[in-house]
Amino acid sequence: MVLAEKNMSNKKLAIDLEYSETTVSRWCTNDAQPNLETLFKIAAHLKVEARELMSKNEDL
Repeated sequence: MVLAEKNMSNKKLAIDLEYSETTVSRWCTNDAQPNLETLFKIAAHLKVEARELMSKNEDL
């Protein structure tokens, strides 16, 4: 959801952070989770709080 709000594709995030598209896709579908260091890198890149990436609830 955050990627959509930022008008960013899985592919763009994968390229920017140097991860495979498959890995990013698995994070986005919640089939896998990034480690904490990576989670904070993603949050910084997207300019959001890390907790926004972890929450399923839209009402943070």
